[in-house]
Amino acid sequence: MRLKAFLTMAMLCLTTHVMAEKKNVTIKMLATSDVHGYFFPYDFIEHKPIRGSLARVSRYVKDVRKEYGKNMLLFDNGDILQGQPTCYYSNFVRKDSINAAALAVNYMQYDAQTIGNHDVETGHDVYDKWISEVNCPMLGANVVDTATGDTYLKPYAVFEREGVRIAVIGMITPAIPYWLHEKLWQGLRFEDMVSASRKWVRHVKDVEKADVVVGLFHSGWDGGITTDKYSEDASMAVAQQVDGFDVIFYGHDHKRAIQNVVNHNGNKVVCIDPGCNATSVADATLTLTLEDGKVVSKNIESSLIDVRDMDIDEGFMECMEDVVNDVTRFVSIKLGRLTRAIRTRDCFFGSSDLNDLIHDIQLTVTGADISINAPLTFNSTIEAGDVTIADMFKLYKYENDLYVMKLRGHEIRKHLEMSYDQWVNTMTSPADHIMLLSDDNTSTRPGFKNLTFNFDSAAGIDYEVDVTKPDGQKVSIRRMSNGEPFVESKWYRVAMNSYRGNGGGELLTKGAGIPAEELESRIIWKSEHDQRYYILKEIQRRKIVTPKAFNNWKFVPEEWTRPALERDRKLLFNE
Repeated sequence: MRLKAFLTMAMLCLTTHVMAEKKNVTIKMLATSDVHGYFFPYDFIEHKPIRGSLARVSRYVKDVRKEYGKNMLLFDNGDILQGQPTCYYSNFVRKDSINAAALAVNYMQYDAQTIGNHDVETGHDVYDKWISEVNCPMLGANVVDTATGDTYLKPYAVFEREGVRIAVIGMITPAIPYWLHEKLWQGLRFEDMVSASRKWVRHVKDVEKADVVVGLFHSGWDGGITTDKYSEDASMAVAQQVDGFDVIFYGHDHKRAIQNVVNHNGNKVVCIDPGCNATSVADATLTLTLEDGKVVSKNIESSLIDVRDMDIDEGFMECMEDVVNDVTRFVSIKLGRLTRAIRTRDCFFGSSDLNDLIHDIQLTVTGADISINAPLTFNSTIEAGDVTIADMFKLYKYENDLYVMKLRGHEIRKHLEMSYDQWVNTMTSPADHIMLLSDDNTSTRPGFKNLTFNFDSAAGIDYEVDVTKPDGQKVSIRRMSNGEPFVESKWYRVAMNSYRGNGGGELLTKGAGIPAEELESRIIWKSEHDQRYYILKEIQRRKIVTPKAFNNWKFVPEEWTRPALERDRKLLFNE
């Protein structure tokens, strides 16, 4: 009897021990990306309520955190410091206070962040201060301090939840030097993401004993600038070529997507891009089975959570109330008056009031021979009447600097050739589209095939764009606008923004044929302030502004282009 009882107790203890050594753990991971200052459910540029915003994301995060507690991790993927006027005010006007981005991130209790290219564009003073103010690690495994050879930011962060070790490796697109002047990232080197991933995945596996490896990448899925040194959008390449990642949160390309990749070793990688402007949240739910403290199985479910119509977190708004009030006052400051409305949409169809106002200011400020500029928003309007600081963000979206560069005549023409090759179609009949439109049939309305902020036009020269000619042969420069001859071999002083001057859009490199390493030597003047500052000051100086198109260029042959422009304008803008 005693023996039977003993055996029964032994079996019960053994069964209990075995059961105790096997358990399931659920980890919820949420991520935002490319927030671009959309902290509040209000657009300070357009003066109207908007859907989405971190105020709504915060409400969703709070609800999920109630369910999962510490087993919920929250990440951000960069490009949070530039976009809405809130960012500009916090970065450059009210510099003595905690950055609004840090205030928002700390309130929402983010667990880790990466830094994006538009964050770097604010300059060391701004982003170094911001990094010091956030309460979570800022990750950048491929951002190297050239003085020490170590990473400038923390390469990864490790979180342990119920015996599961989760390593999060952060990286940024290495194309930074191709867009931004070195003064903004001085002392830094940006390494290729694939090679950096191999190094740090091996490290977190071997040294940190990570059970789960997460990528937090400010880099798009595929495409963008590709050189012999790096690829701009490398998230797909990392997922396919670097074994060890379980989940990759990515961004930069502003495209909501879920990609399920089987890598070169046959392992599944779930990749999620939440898009931009805090309208969606990337959601990954990991269910792990542990036996004897070791992870023996993983299941990952992914989704994109649309927060555009969710309730607002009133606690978030209370925390940020002073910021809202300060920015509201700032953007309402009056600068001058416009005698007529100007629209960015007009820039796509010929010489326009809006684009030529910027050309005029660039030429006035710099004294250059020629100005080059592209519209930076797709469809913004500044109405006639009082012009405010808010309107400056419609007129000029980004904090680019202003350059004057020396270019030969043939380089200017080839630069424009590449611009118009991305912009307009080669018409073979009067019935063809003149605009080069997307063939994406999933869109309810056609749009441009290529990025419109690379649609450069020029002032200071008179030229025609023959849309019946093949790519590379469309642009014919007739003369300088002052009547002097335009000479292909002559050097000219050309005003343009720093994004373009540093090689952005590849119009100077692939287009004009200037080696990337030669661009710096071509810069003969750099502005002290950002370009919006000079536009703002010039409008203040003029007080009353009457924008007027120069009409120094046109699409030809006009018997084809005039009706084609009307048709495509109606398609694009429902006019």
